[in-house]
Amino acid sequence: MIHKLDPRIKLIATFLYIVAIFMAKSDTITHGIVSYGLSLLWLFIITTISKIPIKLMLKGLKPLLFIIVFTAVLNVFYTPGRVLFEFYFLHVTYEGIVLAFFMVIRIILLITGTSLLTYTTSPIMLTDGIETLLNPLKKIKVPVHELSMMMTIALRFIPTLIEETEKIMNAQKARGADFESGNLIERAKSLVPILIPLFVSAFRRADELAIAMECRLYQGGEGRTRLKELRLYKIDYTALFLCLIFFFFIIASGKML
Repeated sequence: MIHKLDPRIKLIATFLYIVAIFMAKSDTITHGIVSYGLSLLWLFIITTISKIPIKLMLKGLKPLLFIIVFTAVLNVFYTPGRVLFEFYFLHVTYEGIVLAFFMVIRIILLITGTSLLTYTTSPIMLTDGIETLLNPLKKIKVPVHELSMMMTIALRFIPTLIEETEKIMNAQKARGADFESGNLIERAKSLVPILIPLFVSAFRRADELAIAMECRLYQGGEGRTRLKELRLYKIDYTALFLCLIFFFFIIASGKML
């Protein structure tokens, strides 16, 4: 059912989900547990209905693990409040631990929640949905179709670039390259043999795509028609209504306690 929903509804629901996450109360443990607990419940329900494997959802967190840990550490040491532990200029506060915990939960919910949009919506449908929602901006000369096309191409080539990176790394390791030993600066230098071929490959693919689009006489969005016109059905209105109710409870949960 989630896969068949109108892409515009899923885009609006994702936007509301992000707003609800950022507006969720986390100033106290009780507020945080209730607000983020409701968000987690909503995410679990949607993931179960869409039949997306949990392992696949959690796999998307791996590239951002460093950012998550770094954010948590900053909140633990640099949040003012009741000091629990002190080491030179570093202060671990109770408020910092609480804030760091809920900040990590927030980032995980944001990443896994927004990834559901790309897992359940094809790039073409996503482009049509974005372009339709942004159509009013055409009145002020905003290139809506071109922006939507750029976003779709970017989403389309992310898996391709990841696969290309793995191939380059395996090829460099077969030649004796070492990416794991040494200090931070040495590890950064060892990435140069990966980044240069990756950029060359990315530019080559972009050039090939541009030539292919020109050969097919692509002229932008002016006068173009769609193979499948987007239409809203009862299930789409129902899904949007349920999203509004659920997200209202997430935002209002902190004020209700």
